[in-house]
Amino acid sequence: MIKPIAYKKTLEGKSNAHLITFNDGRDYVVKYFQPGFEKTLANEWVSYCLARYLGLPIPFAQLVEIPKEFSSQYPELSQMTQTQYQFASLYVPDCLDGHQVTEVPSISNKEKLAGVILFDYWMCNRDRTRKNIILCDDKPNSYRLWIIDHAEVFASYNWTLQDIESLPITILKSATHQMMACFIKNEEEFNEELDIIQTLPIHLIEEIVALIPEDWQVTSEERKAIVSTLHTRRKRILKKLMERFIKRVYLPIHEQDE
Repeated sequence: MIKPIAYKKTLEGKSNAHLITFNDGRDYVVKYFQPGFEKTLANEWVSYCLARYLGLPIPFAQLVEIPKEFSSQYPELSQMTQTQYQFASLYVPDCLDGHQVTEVPSISNKEKLAGVILFDYWMCNRDRTRKNIILCDDKPNSYRLWIIDHAEVFASYNWTLQDIESLPITILKSATHQMMACFIKNEEEFNEELDIIQTLPIHLIEEIVALIPEDWQVTSEERKAIVSTLHTRRKRILKKLMERFIKRVYLPIHEQDE
């Protein structure tokens, strides 16, 4: 397991993320367990593992241990709750978030965009704002898009058992989804991504959830609810949401272009 060697800074945002250099020579965005944001780390872990399996453009991440003797050197870290594991996502340098880019002429990995949109609907991610994508110069007049910050999947960073068992079934208000939809030229891409999500092994979902660290305070009943909710949404709900998105968001955008 990689070890922290230098603290750099606290990053913007309510999830209280910290930029730390590790002994593999790379910088990671590290999130600690926080009271009031109890489900943030579990949300990040489950989202990362599923997105990674689906081949979506999400930075590499892993569980890390931050020793108390390291955290105690920095006031920003010494006040954080010291669980055994924290969630660390690889920092992607030389990128801008969506708010910092006024015009996006092209996206080089546009074949992944339908998958990102469906993933957000599957996970009920109501926080896919322009701050939760990053854009990196890839080639002239083109950006590579990455998705970041999944603290608020399942509609909240502090959801309860009742919340996750009754997630909303509605169109998500996301200007970022609208921007992505502009670069999806064939609506059949949504059906292809839906097939992948629906055939993802249920045992994989169970294994991912089982690996949530115990001190992240996710009960056994909540773990079962995560698995059950993801299975139900992909089999009974996601297709309906996809069809609504295509009808209400995707098609009107492309009809304007004709």
